[in-house]
Amino acid sequence: MSQSPFAFPASRAHHRWLQGQGVDPHTLIPLPGDAGTRRYFRAEPGRIVAWVPDGEELLPFLRVQHRFARAGLAVPRIFGVSAALGLCLQEDLGSCDLKKALDHGENPDSLFALAFTLLLGLATAPTYGVSQPPFPSYDAGRLLQELALFPDWYLRVHRGVTPDPAASAALQSLFAKLVEGALAQPRVWVHRDFHARNLFWYANELVMIDFQDAVLGPWTYDLASLLWDRYWDWGRERRELWIETYRNRLQGRGFPVPDAQLFRKQTELLALQRNLKILGIFCRLAYRDGKREYLQFLPRFWTYLWDLLAGLPDGHALQQVFAPWAPDSRP
Repeated sequence: MSQSPFAFPASRAHHRWLQGQGVDPHTLIPLPGDAGTRRYFRAEPGRIVAWVPDGEELLPFLRVQHRFARAGLAVPRIFGVSAALGLCLQEDLGSCDLKKALDHGENPDSLFALAFTLLLGLATAPTYGVSQPPFPSYDAGRLLQELALFPDWYLRVHRGVTPDPAASAALQSLFAKLVEGALAQPRVWVHRDFHARNLFWYANELVMIDFQDAVLGPWTYDLASLLWDRYWDWGRERRELWIETYRNRLQGRGFPVPDAQLFRKQTELLALQRNLKILGIFCRLAYRDGKREYLQFLPRFWTYLWDLLAGLPDGHALQQVFAPWAPDSRP
């Protein structure tokens, strides 16, 4: 009989290691997973077992956790690790992530203020001598590789279309502008997946998880991840208010911030890059990995995309390019 995808491995070595950490493997409670191959189990009292089948995937998480913790950033504590077995015993942050807190009616402004505190910590950490060796650079190659997910997976696989030469040229021109805008921004530590399910409300603060892909990159990237969320469309007016709130907090930390309009444009350019990437990633998860539930989020990110395109100087022309690919049109 095949194991459930959430079943803990039956290897004696896994069980022996857990028993050595004071954990009975037969009492582990499986928890919902994420978009990757990692699996999580609750162990009493107050600990989580993360099982990463590919042990090599565990090392980036541990390296980033160590550096984030040294910088005073809120991350779960690590109690024990076996890289060879792909096991990590870490702090249990409970079950209330930012999404659940908001769903239960907690004040968004108060919770986002806590999220902004985390973002400020990421922004200021490299200035305190804990950034050596530096995180991988969010460089042009990485940004373009992400943008290519849109034509490769959203257009060709999901929509079944290949852009004609004119549309392809328009896409490449847009991609070049987005990369140029990203590289022109100040560089800070970037979580890279800073959204509601990766922020846990614990002990009156927000704590980050799933940060193993951290990079050194544009200072508005994580802000855009937070504000253009898969679960809620906060609307342009509220997003602009939060962008300005965060700009003021950066300024209060001594950062030489641009004026409000330019900072908002910086944030919107990164939101456009990220939303194009997400449309591609969610289609890849659906068609390559069999996680078709991600397709339900495509209309929201398309709405974001359409709105962000409208804010560009050549936005109307770009909307004409993208219009045939919208969810309510047909190839």
